[in-house]
Amino acid sequence: MHISNVYNGSSREDIFQINLKYRDKETSLKTVHSMDLTIIIPNYNGKDFLKKCFKSLEKQDASFEVIIIDNASEDGSSNYIKTNYPEYTLIENQENLGFAAAVNQGIKASRTDYVFLLNNDVELEENCIFNLLKCIAKYENIFAVSSKMIQYDDRNLIDDAGDEYTLLGWTKKVGNNKSPDLYTAKREVFSACAGAAIYRRRVFDEIGYFDENFFAYMEDVDISYRARIHGYKCLYCPEAVVYHLGSGTSGSKYNKFKTRLAARNNVYVPYKNMPWPQLLLNSIFLFIGYLVKYLFFLKKGYGSEYLEGLKEGFNSLNKINKVEYKNERFISYMKIEWLLIKNTVKFGFL
Repeated sequence: MHISNVYNGSSREDIFQINLKYRDKETSLKTVHSMDLTIIIPNYNGKDFLKKCFKSLEKQDASFEVIIIDNASEDGSSNYIKTNYPEYTLIENQENLGFAAAVNQGIKASRTDYVFLLNNDVELEENCIFNLLKCIAKYENIFAVSSKMIQYDDRNLIDDAGDEYTLLGWTKKVGNNKSPDLYTAKREVFSACAGAAIYRRRVFDEIGYFDENFFAYMEDVDISYRARIHGYKCLYCPEAVVYHLGSGTSGSKYNKFKTRLAARNNVYVPYKNMPWPQLLLNSIFLFIGYLVKYLFFLKKGYGSEYLEGLKEGFNSLNKINKVEYKNERFISYMKIEWLLIKNTVKFGFL
């Protein structure tokens, strides 16, 4: 690894109903502008995306530092950053370590109160960061806030308005392919999509960092799950708008690499976060979820890759560190189970 210090100084059912620890009656503009924030951008052969992303950062009404972690790109990304944005801190890896490891490097290199994880294939509206900061600063028990991600090529459609997780082991991108006008209310979500989400940095010291065994995909669900076990929550902020190209690094929505990796990580998430009694209770639903997903990917032409991913997941559970169960977190586990049930009814079979 080489570090180049070049330097950085809705719908009605979505009504916001959440028990939050309130900090201020109103977060002031002065407070938001003076907050410490580091933007962390993992990059792998994303040179063609970086220009628009960086230009949108220049228009933000907030103060921040930028750290870019390049995972051994071969398209000249590093030289482009050094030449055009010398004020950004660039960390250059000698191999592709994956999304989880890259953002961990950025988080650990930061020294600010908040970190904003951002994909390279995005463009931000001018007040995006300001609104994310305002939202997360207002509530002390918020771990992460997810932005309103709109499809880059069709801005009349949502890409992701927050992620939900179900008993079937599925993650639902809320609002995908629906009108942005349906998702205008702030609300609690199970997980913030790490493609454009702000996190309270001190919480990582308490719950751990992104699990690098995941490499990519589902690592944001895993860390949000852990945060919930510790009593934290995630929010969706509709005023923070991001236009997301999607699959900019992996190349396509469905491919062999993504299918295998996502299947493996779908095994990791429940195994890691559910105590054994809860895992046993939910095992039949997880089995149904795996079966339905297999049939889906079989139809898409990736059935064998999905099975390979499941097999790899079950065969490598020994390297996954389960979250330690503690009696004082029993209520958190009960709340999570109830949320999984509700999400399964609401999203699981749609």
